[in-house]
Amino acid sequence: MQKKRIGVLLLNMGGPETQADVAPFLYNLFSDREIIRLGPPWLQKPLAWYIARKRAGKSRQAYASIGGGSPQKRLTMHQAQCLQESLQTEGAYTVAVAMRYWQPRAAEAVTTLLSQGVERIIALTLYPHYSRATTGSSILDLKTEMDRLCPGMPCDTIESWPDHPLYIEALVDSINQGLSRFNGQDVEIVYSAHSLPVSFIKEGDPYVDDILRTLGTIEKRTGRTGRLCYQSRSGPVEWLSPSTPEMIETLAREGVKNILMVPISFVSDHIETLYEIDILYKTQAKKLGVRLQSSPALNSHPSLIACLKDLVLQRSRQ
Repeated sequence: MQKKRIGVLLLNMGGPETQADVAPFLYNLFSDREIIRLGPPWLQKPLAWYIARKRAGKSRQAYASIGGGSPQKRLTMHQAQCLQESLQTEGAYTVAVAMRYWQPRAAEAVTTLLSQGVERIIALTLYPHYSRATTGSSILDLKTEMDRLCPGMPCDTIESWPDHPLYIEALVDSINQGLSRFNGQDVEIVYSAHSLPVSFIKEGDPYVDDILRTLGTIEKRTGRTGRLCYQSRSGPVEWLSPSTPEMIETLAREGVKNILMVPISFVSDHIETLYEIDILYKTQAKKLGVRLQSSPALNSHPSLIACLKDLVLQRSRQ
């Protein structure tokens, strides 16, 4: 058992918790040049402000349809609490959460850990599949704040875990739960991941490779193949394809009657699962004569928490 107190920082995106939060959240999002470059650097923030105001109305309607705001902070905090409890007998650990675009931001989270006397930080991404737009941006933001608040503090990063056995176990269980809703009927499994600009992949981003590692491992476990598509496009650039709406249309033309949609790149419910999949895509499928159900989000699934614990313990020993 280690004697030094280790701070474990779960990295996630964050989301607006109220209607009033939507525009400032979007501003934070579009201000990040790791996600999208809006002209020269000096124009990034003014353009982000303009885009946030332009899109806020439509986004507020989407969040209103799932209760008024994103549940991601609440769910991530619960994941942190479960991980904290699972680490109690393993040593001196303090678990906190750092959101990239909403509170608690990295500076607040690091300050919290420092107040608890941590002497080392392990930053654990809640994005199983690495991308510079998600994990990369969160780690860059974290290290910037640590250089300001605690220069010299040791910080280890866990940047991806696409085929960790316990993560795969959680996904397989979720898929099986989803399939059980169809009472033995033929079902097409569709894996929907958050989209990225194609330019990211051409520049060496490993996101798609990580996704395929996850799918390959799942398919070895289940003996079932599925289709991969990408959701949540925004902006006039070339995005990964096929999009999720395109995939639904393709399957309907092929005569598929049942779809189980698995939100493969998300470990907790938020706007992409609760609104895009469970409302938009389900409605689209119904109009095409297709029944679409989603597999349960992992949230605080015991195997996911066990996966996070194992990742932390492995890194702690290095």
